Amino acid sequence: MKRRDFLAASAAVTLARPAIAQGVKPLIFVPQANLTSLDPIWTTATVTRNYAFLVFETLYGLDSKLNPHPQMAEGHVVEDDGKRWTIKLRDGLVFHDGAKVLASDCVPSLQRWMKRDAVGQILADRLDALEAPDDRTLVFRLKKPFAALPFALARSQPSPPVIMPARIAVTDPYKQIAEVVGSGPFRFEPSEYVSGSRAVFSKATGYVPRSETPDFTSGAKRALVERVEWRIVPDASTAANALQNGEIDWLEAPLPDLLPLLRKNKDVVVDRLDQYGLYPVARLNSLQGPTANIGVRQAILAAIDQVEVMQAVMGEDATGYNAPVGVFLPGTDSASTVGMDRLGGKKSPDELRSMLKAAGYNGEKVVLLHPTDQTFYDAMCQVIAARMKAIGINVDDQSMDWGTVVQRRASKEPIDKGGWSIFCASFPAVDHLNPLATPAARGNGVKAWFGWPDDAKLETLHDQWIDSGDVAEQKRLASAIQDEVLTDVPYVPLGQYFPPTAWRKTVTGQLKGPVPVFWNIEKA
Repeated sequence: MKRRDFLAASAAVTLARPAIAQGVKPLIFVPQANLTSLDPIWTTATVTRNYAFLVFETLYGLDSKLNPHPQMAEGHVVEDDGKRWTIKLRDGLVFHDGAKVLASDCVPSLQRWMKRDAVGQILADRLDALEAPDDRTLVFRLKKPFAALPFALARSQPSPPVIMPARIAVTDPYKQIAEVVGSGPFRFEPSEYVSGSRAVFSKATGYVPRSETPDFTSGAKRALVERVEWRIVPDASTAANALQNGEIDWLEAPLPDLLPLLRKNKDVVVDRLDQYGLYPVARLNSLQGPTANIGVRQAILAAIDQVEVMQAVMGEDATGYNAPVGVFLPGTDSASTVGMDRLGGKKSPDELRSMLKAAGYNGEKVVLLHPTDQTFYDAMCQVIAARMKAIGINVDDQSMDWGTVVQRRASKEPIDKGGWSIFCASFPAVDHLNPLATPAARGNGVKAWFGWPDDAKLETLHDQWIDSGDVAEQKRLASAIQDEVLTDVPYVPLGQYFPPTAWRKTVTGQLKGPVPVFWNIEKA
């Protein structure tokens, strides 16, 4: 039996219906993974970022073309040759616990974000002081101009600069918050949260939307349903069947093999909301174990064929992915061909074994964190494990759920003490339009994204790109950044893919953008 036929047949399984509040017709959504962390600063997990936009708000929002607009902010004034930004909060901002949102809440919220987020760290390096002279005023005093400030404060990925009450925002950014209180259009219901089963959000009655037309994370965020319920359904066939039967309303990431079946259903819409797609990576631990050896990382880069990975992820539909892809997206000003010959699929197994031998690799264990409950990551990991084993790497392929990966990847311990060597993740592809916001392509050591590469040359190039106002010079620097990334190999780029989403025709109002948002949506 073919894989697709097997999956279609197994879709006969139905989804159990949990009890819901009487008289309320919830919007039922199946996210692409279990929601294990409720702290969008502590983790870059996509599912946590998506949840954050229901509950929290940011000072600025992005439209579908990625232009920033005031959101919690009323507006701003720029003075002192771009080194002083004064931002006013708009009226009517209230946290879900009833307290007013104050500028003194924004300061610790942004300071916490700046310690973890790649763009936040850039801002922090350029910041003399962040002050709240009164309840509605924020002042950024910069060492040098940073024209991208509104874009930074509007970031939708991977860790949005959300605003929390000061008492929560003072939490160590390397520890998870213990309480969820936002000021967004929906409030999180902690009493109904069961990790691995469901998360529930209710309309925030005190929320005052903006007046502008909604456009991605900017404009009016009007909650048009009283309740949003996330159901965690790890089995792809069960989730697809539930969508066809009307047991759920929206399936974030249907398995590509099941798309033909869903498209045949007259009550289901299959479409692409994210026009940019995802940029998947195999992140390598530059701090511990065999992958701390640059020669081993270079051999792994040369072993993994992006086309093979993308075919495993997206199946037969070649329009669903781009490969090979470098550090920056094809067709952008920053895209380059420099170093692309080092990507996988070009060397024989014997040549790759020779690379490992020259690096001094002697059969040490390489730990792959393999989430079997994530369809796309499962496919990526299967290809990566097979490629590494084929060239003589001792792969410890550890199966687990995605929530465990999110917890484990934060460990800096040695391999024999619960550490790791490789895991797969996908960034919103918009992060790779240019060097500003490429979390995996940084070399800032202990401040870096999980894997902690320490590459002073990469950091210098990155800073030079940000400070340069010359288009030709920025293009040259972007090529140099790609060259350095594909030399030091903090990660292996795996391509670019465009997963569609699917929903019932009774659901209308979805907005285009890299994040699934739940305002402006109605359910008949």
